[in-house]
Amino acid sequence: MTTTPTCHDPAPVMLGVPTRGPHGSRSAMTCEFRCGNACDKPVPNRSANEEFAQVATRALARRRVLQGGLTAGALGALALSPFSPAAATGPGRPAPTGRGRGRRGAGTWDFTPVEPNKKDRVTVPDGFTSELLIAWGDPVTRHAPRFDVRRQSAASARTQFGYNNDFVALLDHPARRDRALLVANHEYTNEPLMFPAGTHTPEQVLEVAIANHGMSVVEVQKGRQPGQWSVVKAGATRYNRRLHDQTIFELTGPAAGDPRLRTSQDPSGRRVRGTFNNCAGGVTPWGTVLSGEENFNQYFDASGDMDPEYAASYARYGISGVGRGWNRVDPRFDLTREPHEPYRFGWIVEIDPSDPRSTPRKQTMLGRFKHEGADVTIAPSGHAVAYMGDDERGDYLYRFVSRDTYDPRPTARARRRNLGLLSAGTLSVARLTGDGSADGRYDGTGTWIPLTDERRSFVRGMSVADVLIDTRLAADRVSPTKMDRPEDVEVNRVNGRVYAALTNNSNRGTSAMPADEANPVTTSMVRDRLDGPLRSASGNRNGYVLEMTPGRRGHTGPDFVWNLMLVCGDPHAPETWFAGFPKQLVSPISCPDNVAFDSVGNLWISTDGNVLGSNDGLFRVPVAGPERGKVEQFLTVPLGAETCSPFITADQQAVLVAVQHPGEVDGATYETPASTWPHTHPHPRPGVVVVRRS
Repeated sequence: MTTTPTCHDPAPVMLGVPTRGPHGSRSAMTCEFRCGNACDKPVPNRSANEEFAQVATRALARRRVLQGGLTAGALGALALSPFSPAAATGPGRPAPTGRGRGRRGAGTWDFTPVEPNKKDRVTVPDGFTSELLIAWGDPVTRHAPRFDVRRQSAASARTQFGYNNDFVALLDHPARRDRALLVANHEYTNEPLMFPAGTHTPEQVLEVAIANHGMSVVEVQKGRQPGQWSVVKAGATRYNRRLHDQTIFELTGPAAGDPRLRTSQDPSGRRVRGTFNNCAGGVTPWGTVLSGEENFNQYFDASGDMDPEYAASYARYGISGVGRGWNRVDPRFDLTREPHEPYRFGWIVEIDPSDPRSTPRKQTMLGRFKHEGADVTIAPSGHAVAYMGDDERGDYLYRFVSRDTYDPRPTARARRRNLGLLSAGTLSVARLTGDGSADGRYDGTGTWIPLTDERRSFVRGMSVADVLIDTRLAADRVSPTKMDRPEDVEVNRVNGRVYAALTNNSNRGTSAMPADEANPVTTSMVRDRLDGPLRSASGNRNGYVLEMTPGRRGHTGPDFVWNLMLVCGDPHAPETWFAGFPKQLVSPISCPDNVAFDSVGNLWISTDGNVLGSNDGLFRVPVAGPERGKVEQFLTVPLGAETCSPFITADQQAVLVAVQHPGEVDGATYETPASTWPHTHPHPRPGVVVVRRS
């Protein structure tokens, strides 16, 4: 039902500098511009489903025994557990390998861990070098003008490397072995750091900010030294592409064309302009890139009343009608005029970097929520399996299994088949159960609960389209487990296990996020400054890394076992756990965000929101063998920045890292920056670096 608009005061254009904060582990500025202060608002999930803290409490209770060192009997019990890492091999599962096997490169690099620091640069170990590959404003298309911060326009932004960059990937070049295609997301903008005072009108600021979102595809060239890469000139390549607010995306899958996806500009409900707040992603076995639309809710305002028909749906997704003022320059971001526009965001986007003429797609079969990203693996049965996290306090882990199977043949027909794999299959949500501390095992079990396939819904009272469009509401009905901000979820191709970064939840232990009993995830040790003492803070401030092992039927089966491989924080804090590795030998780690794996199976973790006094960083962790759990810091990023990706090149000779929002520190402005990284201009420029041996 459409209601009659009433006069509301227009939303302010967001040019001011946020001064509230800090919010949990981030600056107020980051909270304002990246997620619209989600932490200040009620938790969208108001269901009674069990919190992961309650599950983890039962599993973590055994840690008080483990912290002081295991007795010989306890060690034996753990080693002989059918769910322990050493026992996880068997038919259908590759034997886990640790550091020291496989191809030489990132997985076998010896380095002295980088110490925590507050330096305004990318800090790497001795013997390594960090080189800037591309940064905000650099040309992408052949007609891109030279970047001039005082003469920015929406038109120029659509030809240049966008602002901020979370996910990056390096794909094989379609025709040349000495080149590759770099793909990067542009998650969000920070106007006070982007615009000199007095150079743009408020409307121009909004237009430029909107255009700086999206994705970029950039051709790059190998250098003379192993691991070296450089950007090919924009005029000398046909593959470069800038996806922005005016790029047409096709909605595919069962929900495409649903009335809730139709707008005045798109009566078909199948063609969307733009992709926004793109966070992490993944590379598919068939050579496309997946990108997750995350905090899209913050971009919608209401000039009048909002349609009450969508009130419950809006509330579950944090859509309040108070956004960034984008409706002043584009009416589709006005909920009063276009109540369906928010339903066109929150999807997994798939692009084909090898074909610059292809239409990117939004895959409705993978559900709609605040996608951190998606990672696809091919099960032994041939089915494509995607794991996903909904990055919100108290939301869920998801899995998709394709209906059809992957065709590995290098033919055009096989490629067409594979490009349709994500359009039909089964979407499920995870329920985790702790098995208590009585058995002395550090584990639990889990179940994948089906929500829908392409033809029928498994949620009573909801259609297929209902489940895919309002996936959060559908999941609430089947009692999955509430998690502490599940972000990147990826499969380790060496041991076949799934690893999820659960970043933090400063509200854990409050009335909104209760736990049954006191435990490390409701009280954390933090540090206000690098040389400051540890102090106690409420909530789960440092996060976890969750390790899941598929059951007997593998990635397509209904069950799995899980353990908290890492409970992050300072090694001196009593609540921390590093898979049983001696604490005094690990680097402190806080707020895991993205994960990746090298060719020998080591886990690489990037962090976002360090609350131990240091800049964020990148860490390498063996997942098997005698050094399982040995966390070593490989690099740190500049002041105010977040470590994004990482991506390890196929030859294992370089690690790509996106340095997102450098200088995003409370009180910073263009005129008074907290950082000037990469030190090419008097203001910060988010960008991508390549780290390799010197």
